[in-house]
Amino acid sequence: MIVIAVISFAVQWRFKSKFKQYSEMPLGSGMSGKDIAEKMLNDNGIANVKVISVEGQLTDHYNPSDRTVNLSPEVYHGRSVAAAAVAAHECGHAVQHATAYSWLKFRSAVVPAVNVASQITQWTLMIGVMLLIFSGNVIVLAVGVAALAFVTMFAFITLPVEFDASNRALAWLQSNRGIMQTSLEHDQAKDALWWAAMTYVVAALGSLATLVYYASMLVGRRD
Repeated sequence: MIVIAVISFAVQWRFKSKFKQYSEMPLGSGMSGKDIAEKMLNDNGIANVKVISVEGQLTDHYNPSDRTVNLSPEVYHGRSVAAAAVAAHECGHAVQHATAYSWLKFRSAVVPAVNVASQITQWTLMIGVMLLIFSGNVIVLAVGVAALAFVTMFAFITLPVEFDASNRALAWLQSNRGIMQTSLEHDQAKDALWWAAMTYVVAALGSLATLVYYASMLVGRRD
C-alpha cells in the first residue's frame, strides 16, 4: 500500500506537470477547447450534447444524465495542446454514449450502487476493525470489505472507458489535420492523455491493495 501510494503521488505529480507544460504550448490552429469540443461532436453527428464551462481546475467531465461536456475554464477558453486533448477526450465519452459503448453503459448502470458503497465503506471498515479487535465480531468488517470490493470493481471498470475515450479523441485529432497541424502537437496530446489515464490505473491498484489488506485481515481472523 505504501509503494502504491508513492507511485500514485509520483503519477499525479507527473500528470499535473505534463498538463502545465502542454497548457503553455499554443495550438497552431488557434482553436479553443470549446471550439474543438463542438467540432468533434458535430463531426460525430451528435447534436443533443452541450459544451459548457464549469468552475475549478481539472474538473473536466462528461455528464451522461444531462448530456453535457463540462470543461474547466482553462480548457474551455484555452487554445493549447492540453486544452485540445482534454476537450477531445471528454467528447470521446459523449461519442461512447451516443454509440452505446458497452463498458460505459455498464459503468453508468452501477454508479448509484457504487455511490452508496462509497459512502459506507470508510465507516464500516473503521468500525468493523474495532469490533474485530475488541469483540471478535466480523460481520461489520465483512460488509465493509464487500462495499470496498464493489468500489474496486468500479475503479477497474473505469479503465477501459477512459482508455477508449482517449483513443477516440486521438484518432479524431489525427484525422483532423486542421486542428493539430504538426505531428509534434499530436504526440504531445497523446502524452498528456496517457499520463491522465495512468492516474486512473494507480487509483484502481490502490483500491485493490486496500481491499487485499482488509480482506486478509478478515480471512485471517476467521481462520
